[in-house]
Amino acid sequence: MEHIAEKLDAMQSHIQPLNINGLKGRMLRLESQKKSGKREILMVYGHHASIERMFGLAEVMSDFGTVTMPDLPGFGGMDSYDKIGIKPSIDTLADYLATFVKLKYRKKKVTIVAMSLGFVIAVRMLQRYPELENRVELLVSLVGFTRHDDTKLSKKLTRSYKVLASVFKHKIPAWLFYNTILHPTIIKTFYAKTPNARKKFEHLSHEDKKRALDFEVVLWRENDVRTYMIMILEMLNLDNCTKQVNVPVHHVYVHNDQYFDTKIVEQHMKVIFSDYSQSEAVLPNHAPSIVATKEEAAPFVPKALRKVLS
Repeated sequence: MEHIAEKLDAMQSHIQPLNINGLKGRMLRLESQKKSGKREILMVYGHHASIERMFGLAEVMSDFGTVTMPDLPGFGGMDSYDKIGIKPSIDTLADYLATFVKLKYRKKKVTIVAMSLGFVIAVRMLQRYPELENRVELLVSLVGFTRHDDTKLSKKLTRSYKVLASVFKHKIPAWLFYNTILHPTIIKTFYAKTPNARKKFEHLSHEDKKRALDFEVVLWRENDVRTYMIMILEMLNLDNCTKQVNVPVHHVYVHNDQYFDTKIVEQHMKVIFSDYSQSEAVLPNHAPSIVATKEEAAPFVPKALRKVLS
């Protein structure tokens, strides 16, 4: 299996600096190597993610067109909204994404491929900026969701997440969280023992488990704690079913998704989108920690979606 360090080194040639509204980050730009790859594809990653985590999936998508994947404020090492005095929220992240679309796709149609929280942000963007509907020819949901009650989380666990996020969304607790709980040694010692990590790692070999855990350290350390915690609260109170979106959507779900009830997700999707289709990605859970190679990412794009993209 290709080592992640080699893959990430190769990725660097496709990374460009990104500066929007005074916020500095990065952007992946991956040209399609296939003559049939005519689409402009905008990828939006999820909550616990980065460009590095999604690079293998970007390679898969580049079979269908040129892929652009920007960092989000507070994620992937990009400046957080705190820098310019704005509170992070789904609305403000949607505003940022709208600005990006307006700048990069002024006279082009774009296909948006968004994972999990990224899909939430993309939908909110289209709800807040309906004039962008004409620029989006297809919206692809990769294990996306639309309402707080799409989740499988128990009431007890939901309450616990809300309490913890409510505490650590503030500056001083967030600083303490980053410098103590998110110390690399602590993450490697305790994170793998959490129920969430055990679920993600249970199908991995010893070598791949170590590789995934090393990358978890990177993910936890490079994302802004306050933004991360505020997004937890936003997701646990989410309702995107208040306004319809006139864009075709194809939803990719995972049967054994540890986070979402696929039937309820489907029902809510159909409230928002009249042009709705779906397909199943055969994966062991919601999403692996690392999607480092094209081969590893391939199952995220089922045959039905490949047909749509082609």
